[in-house]
Amino acid sequence: MSDFPPQPTAHAPPRAPVLGLALVVIVMTFAVFFPALQAGFLDWDEEPLLIKNFAYRGLGPTQLRWMVSTTRMGHYMPMTWISYGWDYALWGMKPFGYHLTNVLVHGASAAVLYLIALRLLSAAFSSPLSPPREGEGGAMLPLPVGERAGVRGAALFAALLWAVHPLRVESVAWITERRDVLSGLFFLLAVLAYLAYCRQEAPGPRRRGLYWLSLGCFALGLGSKGIVATLPAVLLLLDVFPLRRISDRASARRVLIEKIPFAVLALAAVAVGFWAVVRGGGMTPLSQLGWVERIAISFYALGFYLLKTVWPAGLAPLYALPAPLDPAAWPFPLSAALIVSITAAAVALRRRWPALLVVWAAYLVMLLPVVGLAHNGYQIAADRYTYLPALSLALLAGGIVASAGRARATGRFRIVTAVLAALVIASLGAAAWTQARLWHDGVTLWGHAVTLDPASGIAHANLGGELIHKGRTVEATLEFEKAIVLRPNYPEAHLRLGVLRAQGGDVAAADAEFRRALELRPGLAVAQNNLGVSLARVGRLAEALGHFERAASLDPDSADFRNNLGLALAQLGRLAEAEAQFEAAARLRPGFSEAEGNLARARQLLGK
Repeated sequence: MSDFPPQPTAHAPPRAPVLGLALVVIVMTFAVFFPALQAGFLDWDEEPLLIKNFAYRGLGPTQLRWMVSTTRMGHYMPMTWISYGWDYALWGMKPFGYHLTNVLVHGASAAVLYLIALRLLSAAFSSPLSPPREGEGGAMLPLPVGERAGVRGAALFAALLWAVHPLRVESVAWITERRDVLSGLFFLLAVLAYLAYCRQEAPGPRRRGLYWLSLGCFALGLGSKGIVATLPAVLLLLDVFPLRRISDRASARRVLIEKIPFAVLALAAVAVGFWAVVRGGGMTPLSQLGWVERIAISFYALGFYLLKTVWPAGLAPLYALPAPLDPAAWPFPLSAALIVSITAAAVALRRRWPALLVVWAAYLVMLLPVVGLAHNGYQIAADRYTYLPALSLALLAGGIVASAGRARATGRFRIVTAVLAALVIASLGAAAWTQARLWHDGVTLWGHAVTLDPASGIAHANLGGELIHKGRTVEATLEFEKAIVLRPNYPEAHLRLGVLRAQGGDVAAADAEFRRALELRPGLAVAQNNLGVSLARVGRLAEALGHFERAASLDPDSADFRNNLGLALAQLGRLAEAEAQFEAAARLRPGFSEAEGNLARARQLLGK
């Protein structure tokens, strides 16, 4: 790659205060999320992802090959799997270690955000040189010494506002969302390296190295979660403001050329991510959710996240998509009007307050992959989706604080600004601490969700699933029955109720529930397996075999499904095929004594 002209910015503040404040950000973030360290695993996604999944456990060649090839649960995220493998190598199946990694990675991201905020706010409040140098964006004069402390304080506020906001709790306290915090760290590191590249004054190996470092961090982020594919657009927005790197066609052409490798990686990640979601069966078909409905929920989500950012009350692990959904119902037109109005205002004020348009555009861009146009799942919105988009809002808030505390403001006004900023951080941190405690266990979490929304059938079903693990089967049965009444088309409720019916000896009722679950979602591997078990118990082996085969094809990494398939094949006299399934089950789960015993018996009968 050729060297592009550098972008001088304000001189860097003294290193010691900067690093000291970055450490403060890490410590405060860790303190707020300390309750998450005491939490366990959740049945919600963590059972199929981690608890019953043996393929990721370790960092050997077998595990690494699986990590770079799997699309388990509709995601391609090899770097996230590697981090889970590392956790397993250190902690085994102790949830403390997995939570610790989440908290530490999030704290590191907050510190990197502080460094980014410091540079962006310094650039935003620096005066451009006039006229700009030919072929370059507008170079900037150093920030006055008297204003640097205020900018450092504003950057600290921005970093903590993002890091300890209650909307971050879902991403940090839920082990499943390791992909959020890990991809977020690489996203921020890519931005930080890019800013260092833009500040480098002399073309040469160091500058090129910073560029490729940024691109490498971007690639690692894509390998953690594809949502970071929005980075090239965000970098372009930063080139416009506050970096002011675009002043004419020549400079515009240069910054666009810089983004080509980023864009290529982003497009490849989008293609892989779409393939993974489709392969995992998670994409909501247009027959269930049309384009009008998708546009309506997209506007709703954009407004919802703004509201929850300003007033983070009533946060829940699930905001269920209404079924059926009426796009003309009052929240949807109101949300659309709000988003259109903010966009129009940002465009109209672009010359006077360019930061507003850049921040708003970045917010929209980073939310675009998850607002609902490419919908999957049962949610209309989710707290975790704000992890990256909220970065832009936090930086805007930091800019407001910096404006209020600039050198021309009175000393008393600066003190008031600092006190108010501290109160905001303290209030948000206390709320996040309380929210993190709700993630201690599944019964607490989903009990809270049911309290917030008693009409949520999915919340009742998830509470029932957690009650099963506590041995409270009578209460769990009641929760599943409520769930089916409230949301009759939710397959997981029928599946779990079928399991309880089978445990109670009511085979016919269990069979009916499993079949209903499969009517609603034919690709539900557990339901295929459970129906096979139900049929095998009443001697209908040939019919059961088809369901076991389907379950194993839907989830080829399940040792249980392979073992059940092997048993059905063996009972039907197909010993050679049974041996292959038992062997696969034993390989998938080392130490699986039942599969190993079945394999030994099959080989004995085959005379091996």
